[in-house]
Amino acid sequence: MQIKELAARSGLSPRTIRYYEQVGVLPPPRRLPNGYRDYDESDLERVRFVIGARRLGFSLDDIAEILAMRDRREAPCVVVLSLLQRKADEIAERIRELQQLETELHQLYELGRTFPTDDVDAKDCVCHLVQTRS
Repeated sequence: MQIKELAARSGLSPRTIRYYEQVGVLPPPRRLPNGYRDYDESDLERVRFVIGARRLGFSLDDIAEILAMRDRREAPCVVVLSLLQRKADEIAERIRELQQLETELHQLYELGRTFPTDDVDAKDCVCHLVQTRS
């Protein structure tokens, strides 16, 4: 299949597919006599793996490592498990940070309601609370 069909079947743009080739996540495809790229079902499956791994937050370097292991006929399961745990931990930390930010925003909102709302110069209104947060 040509790049246009691979793009349609995978949901990626041809540009993204070419980028994945450039960075080594996808191997260089076979070329037809006219120079067009020629992909097969295994390329589509590889692209689908990349899409799924990206959706989970894996970096292209992580994905390249996993695929390189598969290409060498090594099981990447331990690497994938480690990445899943690391990503879950990162998400948990980000949730904690967002919950703290939510709390701060609610506190600022309540405090801000005690200030005038018609201060055009923003000297004695809620706006100064935002400026002091940096």
